[in-house]
Amino acid sequence: MIQIGINGAAGRMGQRIVALASADKTFEIVAALEAETHPRIGSDAGEVAGIGSIGVPITVDWKRKPDVMIDFSSPKGMDNLVRICLEHRIPLVFATTGISPEQSETLYNTASDLPVLVSPSMSMTVNLAMKLCELTAQTLKNKDTDVEIIEKHHRFKVDAPSGTALKFGTIIAEKMGLNVLQHGRSGVLGERSRNEIGFHAVRIGDNPGEHAILFGLLGETLEINVKASNRDCYAQGALAAAQFLLGKSPGLYSMNDVMGL
Repeated sequence: MIQIGINGAAGRMGQRIVALASADKTFEIVAALEAETHPRIGSDAGEVAGIGSIGVPITVDWKRKPDVMIDFSSPKGMDNLVRICLEHRIPLVFATTGISPEQSETLYNTASDLPVLVSPSMSMTVNLAMKLCELTAQTLKNKDTDVEIIEKHHRFKVDAPSGTALKFGTIIAEKMGLNVLQHGRSGVLGERSRNEIGFHAVRIGDNPGEHAILFGLLGETLEINVKASNRDCYAQGALAAAQFLLGKSPGLYSMNDVMGL
């Protein structure tokens, strides 16, 4: 049985990981962490997740050291989390988006001492779609192709564009040699430049996540769509990542490694 810790356990994603891990005999939740100012500190993590008591309170620190830590929290808590994982030699599945370039560098440097899996999306189908976009971008390079990325998320999401949309853009830009990221459009901008990727962020209701990647040529368009109907796809992916990371050597891993892509 894999003993896991969940950082951000009272959040939307943390609650789903609590629920799904509790129902899976592969895992045992031994730590459910939140910031010390969180109003649910002291509450049972299972009750917060709506599945009834699991005997694990939400705390700022653990009483039992986990085998793997899963992070779905916020950028401001990342530095302390990385420090704790390094100190206790705990592999880290990092799924928080919106971190700074400096924090990204810190995270990647951590992988020289610990197994660290980083992904802007834990969804299996999102990561498969990224592979499809990589192939498409490589095939359509120098074919006078326009690329636009449209993402939709719930009204509570604080960063835009989504980390997943930016990752799609990075993959495509590297393959096609595009070097301008155009975030939305307004006013008289003139013709679309030939070296840009357009990003458009929609925030609406409780949408758990949609991404549409459009490759437009004169006379035809290829569109790659991936949609989540609920948050369980991200939670299941995070649990698969935790299972994969157990026993791995220090290094930087991704969902491609989990999926064998």
